[in-house]
Amino acid sequence: MQEIIATGTQRHHETLLQVLKSYYQLTKPRIILLLLITTASGLWVAAHGEVDPLLVLVTMAGGALAAASANTINCLYDRDIDYIMERTRHRPLPSGRVQPRDALIFAIALAVTSFTLLTVFANLLAALLAMSGIVFYVAIYTHLLKRHSTQNIVIGGAAGAIPPLVGWAAVTGDLSWAPWVMFAIIFLWTPPHFWALAMMIRDDYAAVNVPMLPVIKGDEETARQIWYYTLLLLPLTLGLTYPLHTSGMVYAALAVFLGVIFAKKAWELLQAPTDRDKARSLFKYSILYLMLLSAGMVVDSLPVTHQVTTAIAQNVQVLISAIGVM
Repeated sequence: MQEIIATGTQRHHETLLQVLKSYYQLTKPRIILLLLITTASGLWVAAHGEVDPLLVLVTMAGGALAAASANTINCLYDRDIDYIMERTRHRPLPSGRVQPRDALIFAIALAVTSFTLLTVFANLLAALLAMSGIVFYVAIYTHLLKRHSTQNIVIGGAAGAIPPLVGWAAVTGDLSWAPWVMFAIIFLWTPPHFWALAMMIRDDYAAVNVPMLPVIKGDEETARQIWYYTLLLLPLTLGLTYPLHTSGMVYAALAVFLGVIFAKKAWELLQAPTDRDKARSLFKYSILYLMLLSAGMVVDSLPVTHQVTTAIAQNVQVLISAIGVM
């Protein structure tokens, strides 16, 4: 690939603040926020709502640094196609504000810091899981799949599903069935989320020969696949309540409510697959869906939630018994 500096479009920083902003942009912070929310779900559920504040701080920091490292390497790898697409042309690497060597050093420093933090203050398993997320995202998704397979985001989505495993492992030092169900929830959520985005910006992907499903199979098939994955996702979210009994009825009720809306939006897109507004609506809601679902796991795990739901259940039982006596 011809470097941007050869095109004469290289831009320079004028202040330290601009330098910091460019490196911050490399990490794709908006993506990291969602990853941290799913990490929190693993932390709180594993700790039954009573987490060590220091462990939370370290795990969140370690997870954020690992995600930032993976995102930086992704930007480094994709700088050629980012320069071609108008919406990404002004990112730090394609615009020339950050040089590839500097970005690589930055990414390595982030990964090393993440591994050290998690190993020292949490445990080795949490650190290794965080590093596996970097490796999977960079090697499997970015390098092997993104430019070569329509299933790129399906398989590559596993990288984004690792954060709750990190959170759970940080608390317990092991992995039971529950964190793997959390992993599977995000794994099945990723295709509808990302394909909705890909339908919105299909022309950009087509211009750089990235074989996203809408580019290769068209909007109708993509909408159909989104619908199938949604049907698989929704019942799985209830697996934390039954049969695992890891989460309670507060989470289950929220999961059903959010799931109905998700299914409605996926169905609407299936009926009008070429409607970009429908794709945009599903994409935006999918982000809110995962945030609220993860928040529901956290709230459900809190001791006060258990106390309130137990009290309500007891009062209902007393009321039923009283009615029976009458």
